Amino acid sequence: MDNWQELEHKYYMQTFYRAPITIVKGQGAKVWDDKGKEYLDFVAGWAVNSLGHCHPAVVKAVSEQAGTLIQTSNNFYTIPQLKLAKLLVDNSVLDRIFFCNSGTEATEGAVKLARRYGKLKLKGAYEVITATGSFHGRTLAMVSASGQSKYQEPYTPLPTGFINVEYNNPQAIQAAITDKTCAVMLEPIQGESGVNVPDKGYLKAVRQICDEAGILLILDEIQTGIGRTGKLFAYEYSGIEPDIITLAKGLAAGVPIGAFMAKESASVFAKGEHGSTFGGNPLACAAGYAAMKFILDNHISENAGSMGRYLAEGLEKLKTKHSLIQGCRGCGLLMALDFKTNIAKEIVESCLEEGLLLNAVKPNALRFMPPLNITQADIDAALAKLDSVLTRHESCGV
Repeated sequence: MDNWQELEHKYYMQTFYRAPITIVKGQGAKVWDDKGKEYLDFVAGWAVNSLGHCHPAVVKAVSEQAGTLIQTSNNFYTIPQLKLAKLLVDNSVLDRIFFCNSGTEATEGAVKLARRYGKLKLKGAYEVITATGSFHGRTLAMVSASGQSKYQEPYTPLPTGFINVEYNNPQAIQAAITDKTCAVMLEPIQGESGVNVPDKGYLKAVRQICDEAGILLILDEIQTGIGRTGKLFAYEYSGIEPDIITLAKGLAAGVPIGAFMAKESASVFAKGEHGSTFGGNPLACAAGYAAMKFILDNHISENAGSMGRYLAEGLEKLKTKHSLIQGCRGCGLLMALDFKTNIAKEIVESCLEEGLLLNAVKPNALRFMPPLNITQADIDAALAKLDSVLTRHESCGV
């Protein structure tokens, strides 16, 4: 059993577009394949490995917890869950938290909470307004919530209750609100559809619209939360306070976990109205607490902000050198580089050969989401590899 890719073709459901390497080891911002080749990882488990691979604080916490208590049920109190809950509430504007296992479970839970709020306080309102280009997860309901037809068309008819309107357009939200609306759910920055950054006043305008209508504002911070944008939560840039937020990805630095948090006024679940067997288990929460404590104590969000600016400056320099680049955008260490033509996939494949892992987030755009504790040296190395690839493609007339 040494040809792992053949085994995948034979046994695994063919749902992923995989790069042709088998990763067997990771440390910091680097990974190694089964042939011993080294790569700089600027995908970071899809913005999950917030502290890089196998960070000592997380490894220590997981190792100790695995030898102590891995799983009970939420029928009992467990210490790691409550330590992480307190840490997140104390460092946010939210009051209550529920832990689950993934981002899509977090958004599902947030929508359930909003619907429960609608039933109790808004005469049964149940519809949630979301934005075109959004991505909220892979369950049927969250596919329906996501404003991307490519994810929806294979599964029609979809669950009802979601209204998609234009992103970065507060007036479109205003026009879509009816007496059936219980909430608006938005990403502060749309990651999966190309790192789309809205206008500065967008979230503030939406917050005002929600307040005037008496409905909830849910912010999906699955990708932008836990320091990714240079602040612990992306809502901090807008000067507003959401009613509910969702978290996952970087929360436990590689260990599967999700969460949704709510203001006390929106926390309307009664006992027995929501639950999870594995959600908030001691192992995941121990990893989450260790990661969050390290991020907070060592100002990792600030590092993401400064290194994000450094990366953006480097990408702008590449733009002046390479005519095939259209521009770059993003916030913190969630960045995109646009090309004038649809060459992103080719560039990603060439970067793979060069020892750099990137994501083609659109046919004409690369996405950069390295660990939040990335160094200038690693960014310089990544930019040098990308520069070499772009030079080679230009010389070939691409």
